[in-house]
Amino acid sequence: MERAPTQLDSYYGLDMVESSVWATRCPVVAIIVSYNPDAARLRRVVQALEGAPCRVVLVDNASAADPAALFDANDRGKIIVHRMGINAGIGKALNAGVEIARSLHATHVLLMDQDSVPRPGMVSRLLAWDAELRARGVALSAIGPRFADAVSGQLSRHVRFARWHVGRIDCGTSNEPVPVDYLITSGSLIALDTLERVGPMDESLFIDHVDTEWILRARSLGLQAYGACDAVMEHELGEFRRRVWLLRWRDVPFHKPFRYYYIVRNSLALYQRAYMPREWIRVDAVRLLQIFVYMSLFHPQRWQFLRMAIRGVRDALAGRSGAL
Repeated sequence: MERAPTQLDSYYGLDMVESSVWATRCPVVAIIVSYNPDAARLRRVVQALEGAPCRVVLVDNASAADPAALFDANDRGKIIVHRMGINAGIGKALNAGVEIARSLHATHVLLMDQDSVPRPGMVSRLLAWDAELRARGVALSAIGPRFADAVSGQLSRHVRFARWHVGRIDCGTSNEPVPVDYLITSGSLIALDTLERVGPMDESLFIDHVDTEWILRARSLGLQAYGACDAVMEHELGEFRRRVWLLRWRDVPFHKPFRYYYIVRNSLALYQRAYMPREWIRVDAVRLLQIFVYMSLFHPQRWQFLRMAIRGVRDALAGRSGAL
């Protein structure tokens, strides 16, 4: 049965989307969320995706400049641009991209951000493992790659919740995917029928913990996330990093102060939800304590950090959500 148009049918592609698109099946749609992106980096992301998903949907959260102007004629048959009227946050932007993917009759979406660059073969490996795991009878929520730190080049390990910290899972020599407790948004491949079952991203969180909440909500429904060992993307943690001494030398990622408002507020808000597992709450509470220590001591804007963090506590207790 043909899908009825929705309010999102006003999106536009750089080539303008023809009416025949409704009859064209597009198995994998990559959704990139952007906000005042670095032009060169965003072009790298789009170029790295060429030949993998059949369409790239760029959902722009009201950047100062129209991101369509960043792309030349070579990209016009590949990209669909949807501009949000306001900066509505990551959750709402991803949900808008999912609606466009549905209009293209996609089976899967690949969630990306404006800074993560897939390495060759990443998408094909994720798709292959998605099909393999489902064939084995796995109730799969999402599968994501490992990432190489854009600064150090160090390759990440997948994660699980240990008793008081985030534990690491080593990939074996077989390159088999491993069950994980957590995936970041960028690089996650999700089937649209799974999104139908679990529900959309939580728009009230605005930025931080959108990925955490969705993965753990899916887990509460009996669905398991997996990490691929042979799929890799380049990813940068934090807006900048500093090497600091606290009992030993550590490379610590730092965000702008306003981000800590959302980190603190959303963590405390999620602690109150019945489906969030106790082991995540325990690990995340330790992480929040570490953030307070490191940022209070080493953040170059530590007083702004403290103001934002305290405001996050206050708004969590008051039940406030959405944009700051």
